[in-house]
Amino acid sequence: MLSRRALMFTATATPFFSLAGEGWADTPKDMIVIGKAIDDIISLDPAEAFEFSGGEVTGNCYERLVVPNPANPDEIKGELAESWTIAPDGLSITFVLRAGRKFASGNPVTAEDAVFSLVRTIKLNKAPAFILNQFGATKDNVETMIVATGPLSLKFAIAEKFAPTFVLYCLSANCGSVVEKALVLKNEVNGDLGNGWMKTNSAGTGPFSVRSWKASESVVLDANPHSPLKTKPKRVFYKHIIDPSAQQLQLQQGDIDIARDLLPDQLKAAQGNPAFKLSSSPRSYIMYLCMNQNVPVLAKPGVRQAIKWAIDYNGIQKNIVPTTYAVQQSFVPAGVMGAIADQPFSKDSAKAKAMMAAEGVSGFEITIDHYNGQPGSDIAQAIQANLAEIGIKATLMAAEQRQVITRYRARQHQMAILSWGIDYMDPHSNAETFCVNVDNTDTARSKTLSWRNSWQDADLTQRALAAVKEPDSAVRATMYAAMQRDHHQRSPFALLLQSTEWAVMRKNLDGFKLAPLSARTMFDQAVKV
Repeated sequence: MLSRRALMFTATATPFFSLAGEGWADTPKDMIVIGKAIDDIISLDPAEAFEFSGGEVTGNCYERLVVPNPANPDEIKGELAESWTIAPDGLSITFVLRAGRKFASGNPVTAEDAVFSLVRTIKLNKAPAFILNQFGATKDNVETMIVATGPLSLKFAIAEKFAPTFVLYCLSANCGSVVEKALVLKNEVNGDLGNGWMKTNSAGTGPFSVRSWKASESVVLDANPHSPLKTKPKRVFYKHIIDPSAQQLQLQQGDIDIARDLLPDQLKAAQGNPAFKLSSSPRSYIMYLCMNQNVPVLAKPGVRQAIKWAIDYNGIQKNIVPTTYAVQQSFVPAGVMGAIADQPFSKDSAKAKAMMAAEGVSGFEITIDHYNGQPGSDIAQAIQANLAEIGIKATLMAAEQRQVITRYRARQHQMAILSWGIDYMDPHSNAETFCVNVDNTDTARSKTLSWRNSWQDADLTQRALAAVKEPDSAVRATMYAAMQRDHHQRSPFALLLQSTEWAVMRKNLDGFKLAPLSARTMFDQAVKV
């Protein structure tokens, strides 16, 4: 079920790549130029950035106290923290920072900077703040819960006991990035803790700093001369290219060094060409269709289940994204503790119609917000056709990613197709957002995906909150497996696909490879030979 657009890409892929290597122009030797759709970026402030592209940019500009081990994401290692000690009662963790670390400004990193950064995330209360405030910190008490205990030491208090590894994983998320307090406050306006300035600037210790961001156009990063990683490229340039065929052509012509969004047939053509190198990585990103429970017809359980049975999951995967996605119908991504391989839904239009009839519904009209690039548009069209077969007339609302996300966060959608990436390598990252909604009011502190869809399930909420405190990993895994199976039957989410990301690069580029998490896809060791 290939669209005309996908067929066009297939027809042109081989000729483009067969010419590669003939008379390439050169991008600057000390600059890495990336072709990528970056219209999902809303902010480059790590306390606010919560999208894939923004996460990658901030991951290259900031460091955190701890991070997952790149060789084994199930392990935690220190980044700015040299060591940490967990209190005997499990209600606090004390970190000791590495001596001699500097911000891009050249100023030294202190415990005061680390404390300010975490406190700032809680006080700003932007989208990712829930990752940290689940430990009991609020804007009113956070300054007593996160405190410096010395020039290079700080204590992070926890209101109730959690598995220590879970706390560390949360601190490894991008919202745990350490920013330079003095520089941020120098740019504060009307008590915004520098948020307005930080949207387009940086104040970190990572291998790069932000030179500029122009929405839906470009991001430019300059090397941080004070980074201990000895950054190799002087500059990284993200060029917003939404059309995969345009990325493909610009890679062939030498206008970019890396293409990040090529379609399956374009990848296949590149794999057989010695002029290119490819990197791939399974990503813990799940594409899903969601249904806002503020829409009365979507609040009917039978209608929600009918929609899940209407979708041709395998057809979409096979015909549109055969190498870049796999079918995934559960909220814990494959590769993360507690993941299950169940695929309870398949296309069954007759069953879907019967379920709707049981709810007294024969058909209705609905809108679906979705990203206007590929493969989002083709997948949206496929789902639109699937729903039409059971009497649902869906109008597609295509827009740039940040526009879709902004409407979604304001609960202004009816249905939407989006992707969610795990924030840290623990199943609670997804169990919380897909199951927990303790306050469904517009002023809720924690605005999870469940909240965005106005869905509350007290049972799943309590089970998710209990599972994260279970010290036995095997028991935890069993708890998450059971939650996912109940989630299949009760939630307003049709989980669709899990991604594998690919990058195609020119053969003269070494030292770059994709990582399972956006924030760990780094460019500091990329070099042209």
